[in-house]
Amino acid sequence: MEEVKFIDLFCGIGGFRQAMDDACRENDLIPNCVFSSDIDAACQWSYEANFGELPFGDITKVNEKNIPNHDILFAGFPCQPFSIIGQMKGFEDTTRGTLFFDIARILKHKQPKAFILENVKQLVGHDNGKTLKTIIETLKELGYYVQYAVLNALDYGLPQKRERVIIVGHREPIVFSFPAPIRPFKPLSEVLEKHVDEKHYVSDYILKKRKLKHKSAYNPSIWHENKSGNICSYPYSCALRSGASYNYLLVNGERRLTPREMFRLQGFSDNYKIIVNDSQARKQAGNAVPVNLVKAVILKLLPYVATTMDMTSVIKEYELEFA
Repeated sequence: MEEVKFIDLFCGIGGFRQAMDDACRENDLIPNCVFSSDIDAACQWSYEANFGELPFGDITKVNEKNIPNHDILFAGFPCQPFSIIGQMKGFEDTTRGTLFFDIARILKHKQPKAFILENVKQLVGHDNGKTLKTIIETLKELGYYVQYAVLNALDYGLPQKRERVIIVGHREPIVFSFPAPIRPFKPLSEVLEKHVDEKHYVSDYILKKRKLKHKSAYNPSIWHENKSGNICSYPYSCALRSGASYNYLLVNGERRLTPREMFRLQGFSDNYKIIVNDSQARKQAGNAVPVNLVKAVILKLLPYVATTMDMTSVIKEYELEFA
């Protein structure tokens, strides 16, 4: 079987890694992660417990020349504000001082066949669109054909409304399109645990307050309280957030999500080991990339990245020029 090499930057707990492993095995390919990196120690421990390797820490300290050659780069990079200053002499001038610069310098030196980047939906409008424009122009300057789209985990089988910007690039002129929605999403009944520890249930005070404010049309449902105190409920979850109040998402208005439920909402199987405490688990789940969503994108790129797959419907000269 053919081996496909990849690197996993800002890897967190391994959402991209899980998606790549699953996608490759479904297509008789051998996934080989040759480098991973994340600065968060707890994420490093979780990653090691599940994938057998401890990610490198601060990517800014890694010389790009020391990173192994690879076919595809994955990165769920943090969105820092871009300060576009200087004389506009290229990507170093426009991105230095941001963590995106570290992706750019690795792409410039290693020139993998393809990459997939992930970020929050708000990146599209950040600084009136200037940030995303800088990112896209930088990637094109490095020799890649680039497309982006806002995709929702809810459209790829997960009962969580979680919108993310996905940026895809490839060196050769192939025809690439983002995956069509996959419906229906998994029902909450397959996500929620049957036996839940009492510690996850809210106090009588919070319970009464929620029940007075809202009645749900769905069962089971996940109740969402926004910053204004308004409550709504759906047969799926609103986006998990690492820094949100412990009580902003409640199952049937009665209890908080368990760590395992949160990991299921992000597409991690029950084989994924949760080795951290509840607080860290909430943070890790809230920062993770939805496995099903990025797997759907990876499956669209694999025929180009893996030469043994049928490429007749993939490789074709572009007749359109990307805007």
